[in-house]
Amino acid sequence: MVVAVLALQGAFIEHEKMLEKLGADSFEIRQKKDLEKHFDALILPGGESTVMGKLMRECDLYEPILEKIKEGLPVYGTCAGLILLAEKVEDGKPALGTMNIKAKRNAYGRQLGSFYTEAEFKGIGKIPMTFIRAPYIAEVYEGAEVLAEVDGKVVAARQGNQLVTAFHPELNEDLSVHQYFLDMVRQSMLAQAG
Repeated sequence: MVVAVLALQGAFIEHEKMLEKLGADSFEIRQKKDLEKHFDALILPGGESTVMGKLMRECDLYEPILEKIKEGLPVYGTCAGLILLAEKVEDGKPALGTMNIKAKRNAYGRQLGSFYTEAEFKGIGKIPMTFIRAPYIAEVYEGAEVLAEVDGKVVAARQGNQLVTAFHPELNEDLSVHQYFLDMVRQSMLAQAG
């Protein structure tokens, strides 16, 4: 199994380390020719969503990545990646807009810009969650499913082959969210093979 990690900006190396610990191969997508390599899934890391969206367009990555996600490529977005995948963005324009969620950017404000907690994640149990100037999901609709909430706010969701978290599992030792994503990828590969 090969997972591509968008490496234009943000916390991509931490995702690669998590994938390595779980025995999955990964490589970085930095330019259009990187999309020619074979990959079974894609991770959109945390960072600055506006910058990432702009760089995707400048590097001619936007349309091909959008097409692959629409065709069913499993994708996991953390923090800024969540905002990139959201169909609606409060105080901002959607980028890829493939997931039926509404994201609220920098939702926790500056003073609470970063915090750590532990909460239940559907199908996994209680896990550590690190938030850094994080968004949350203001709305979930039409086929998107809530996977985790913190203080009444949705912080993780799934829709088909798309997974998003407002928090950064790659910044903790716990591998369970990445394992959950790899299990999604495996199911997708089996469905395609069958």
